[in-house]
Amino acid sequence: MGKNPKISGPPTGTGRGALLIAAICLSLYPSHALAQTESGTASSFDGLSTLWVLVAAFLVFFMQAGFGMVEAGLIRAKNAGNILMKNLMDFCFASLGFFICGYAFMYGGEGLLIGSGGWLLIDAQSPVEGLPLHAFWLFQAVFVGVAATIVAGGVAERMRFISYLAYSFIISALVYPIVGHWVWGGGWLADLGFYDFAGSTVVHAVGGFAALVGTWMIRPRIGKFGADGRPRVIAGHNLPLVALGVFILWLGWFGFNGGSTLGFDSPGQVALIAVNTNLAAAAGAIVAMSVAWLKFGKPDLALALNGTLAGLVGVTAPCAAISPLAAIAIGAVSGIIVVYGIVVLDRCRVDDPVGAVSVHGFCGVWGTLAVGLFGQEALGANADGLFYGGGFASLGVQAIGTLACTAFVIICMAVAFKAIDLTFGLRVSRESELRGLDVGEHGMESYGGFQIFITE
Repeated sequence: MGKNPKISGPPTGTGRGALLIAAICLSLYPSHALAQTESGTASSFDGLSTLWVLVAAFLVFFMQAGFGMVEAGLIRAKNAGNILMKNLMDFCFASLGFFICGYAFMYGGEGLLIGSGGWLLIDAQSPVEGLPLHAFWLFQAVFVGVAATIVAGGVAERMRFISYLAYSFIISALVYPIVGHWVWGGGWLADLGFYDFAGSTVVHAVGGFAALVGTWMIRPRIGKFGADGRPRVIAGHNLPLVALGVFILWLGWFGFNGGSTLGFDSPGQVALIAVNTNLAAAAGAIVAMSVAWLKFGKPDLALALNGTLAGLVGVTAPCAAISPLAAIAIGAVSGIIVVYGIVVLDRCRVDDPVGAVSVHGFCGVWGTLAVGLFGQEALGANADGLFYGGGFASLGVQAIGTLACTAFVIICMAVAFKAIDLTFGLRVSRESELRGLDVGEHGMESYGGFQIFITE
């Protein structure tokens, strides 16, 4: 207790071993990698911008809790612990994978296809003047975690835990960083003029279409579709938990979009981004609720909550380069897409328990294309969109970039999931799926007392 811990004597054998390991690690890690990079000293950093980016990174990190609550609430109680475990490991594997090689692939040079320098952050530099390398790295790392965790919802209730861990490392260390390099790291799409301010494609479409591949390959849950092919409702166990998760995500999105300024040089821009983010979410929720009400006869809470997320995903790419009225329009269209996207997936016998593909994949594509419709060069877009007199040039570039990124993700993840299937097997056994993955994969329950064990 207190500020001065008790010193009990020299290290024990275990303590000496730990000190030896630490000494070896430090000796292998160059001392200059622990110091400030050559691009700047501590005095040259912008304190306010650094603080803003770090706070934004913390908000985006908190989105992991939001995803966990949404995904756990939309599935059955017997699988809640399993999906929360996957959410936890997503961020852990994303952090290590992005540290080991992901950052090097994404920001290690200006090659057209992939970076190659800065492994383990050795000799890495921040590409943003005035922003420390480690602040920039952390902000990028939490984005990787978001992209990776999207897939957990799509393959929920039937994917093996060890197989999911393999997937998580692959997307975090390789697939996401390569797409990120194309757009944000000086790759070929950046040269083409492709604009994705905060990641409708780079983060959400990458995660959404990876979820589509995994969900299609792993096949529907037992009982999801009848003999006639019609989908059956498998209700989630806790809608209040879903609502809590959505509000956490809504809060985190202000850091997700606002922090993507990577500085606080223009407070007006940050404020505009926050307003656009909020309006798109509100419009998405209202329209999704209305569409569901008209189509199904009741205002469905789960669809309204997914409409909120759809609006947030849709506005992520254009949030800094559009007017508030455009943000409302983008959010409203996202609310329509998310409802009908789920309907189309059901008709195609794709079992997506939480709507990950529709929310992140379909609305991520829409939000990126919306730059070519509503973007304004005066606000920071690379060119005016179609509705502002820019013609089809910007829309064409956005379409090319979106198609290239989604095609790359689909191909890479099809190969990755197939390799994982051949190595570990993608799907749990029928017995484990029926009993629940909490017990089958982890030997525990999220809610005690629901399983009956017979002992002698």
